[in-house]
Amino acid sequence: MNPALRFAINQTKSVNVPVVNIDIAIKKGSGELPGVTYEDYIYEGYGPGGVAILMEILTDNKNRTVADIRHLITKYGGNLGENGSVAWMFDTKGQIILTRDNQDENTLFEAAIDAGAEDVLVDEDMSIEVLTDPAEFESVRDTMRESGFSPENDELTMRATTSAALDLKAASSMIKMLEMLEDLDDVQTVYSNADISEEILAQL
Repeated sequence: MNPALRFAINQTKSVNVPVVNIDIAIKKGSGELPGVTYEDYIYEGYGPGGVAILMEILTDNKNRTVADIRHLITKYGGNLGENGSVAWMFDTKGQIILTRDNQDENTLFEAAIDAGAEDVLVDEDMSIEVLTDPAEFESVRDTMRESGFSPENDELTMRATTSAALDLKAASSMIKMLEMLEDLDDVQTVYSNADISEEILAQL
């Protein structure tokens, strides 16, 4: 009944974490076991150049986490926003990544669409991205595998519906801020709508 939890459990099993450890982690997180209780939150804000930022948080001390995140974002010229301030710019999607090596792109495209995918994107970095509705993610992924395709990565993610182009200065600050945010223990994932061109990246 909880696709996100089911996906997390499957991903954990794929790296051979014992089932008993998974069960303990779930019970501790939900407060069924004594000790520290972790809660998850979504924090929203703006980064350099007005970039929208969405952060998935898991913490046992909300006040500490908010203070740490606010300090970092402010340091790089951004600010925390209210709930809903940027969330409307993101959609939850299933994402399946495959390499273009030895792939018949037309066959892959047809297989993905027939399986229920919403779109198939071909990137210049030699990867193919299959996007799905969250509810169809596991079905599409499994059908693709049964059809002989081997994803490099698959996950539920947040995709920005709009983008914010950054100049060299803002891009430099944005990259540093993202690295610092991702280093915080309580920050699970950071999403943004930053658009940094190849030309700008080459100068960083």
